[in-house]
Amino acid sequence: MNFDGNILNRGVIFTSRMKRQIRILGIDDAPFTFREKYSTVIGVVMRGGEYLECVLRSQVTIDGTEATVMCTQMIQKSRHRRQLKAVMVDGACLGGFNVIDIHELSESTHLPVITITRDKPDFSKIKRALQKNFKDWKDRWTILQRGELKTITTQHNPIYIKYTGLSLDEAKEIINISTIRGVIPEPIRVAHLIASGITRGESYGKA
Repeated sequence: MNFDGNILNRGVIFTSRMKRQIRILGIDDAPFTFREKYSTVIGVVMRGGEYLECVLRSQVTIDGTEATVMCTQMIQKSRHRRQLKAVMVDGACLGGFNVIDIHELSESTHLPVITITRDKPDFSKIKRALQKNFKDWKDRWTILQRGELKTITTQHNPIYIKYTGLSLDEAKEIINISTIRGVIPEPIRVAHLIASGITRGESYGKA
């Protein structure tokens, strides 16, 4: 697929002058303990990084395998589905090692998907944890290895992303549009605040 000029991506048009009010879905999971079976997942629909339009709620099994399906259903059931232009996820997993296949999620929803993390993943450590704890570790590891991890410089610390369904320049533009302060885009930051707030009684920590 070429990414020169205007891009037609399964019905979603991106240009070099992307609208600052595009609707973005940010997804993050709530804090949990391994004594629990499920983790709450929050999605927020925002116009750029300025206006919160909707809050979505679901759950995943801790260390389960249904995160991709859950995210797909969250999007497909939302009344904002037709207005969404991109999906952002805090990291590549929800509820521990419930891995999201961002390529499958993008294909099933016809939306670009970007994962964002503050800290560079230690893939050697992740692989060892998977090997130690999961019989299907090879399947989870294969999903996590798909796509190239990119470092995005900011005015503060760098962030690390994977993306599918759009070009790197478009991913950077969406991140820039939706980041107001600091380094984390508002859709993910707000999803994190809501998820931790409803679980612990008060939001805390950084996305």
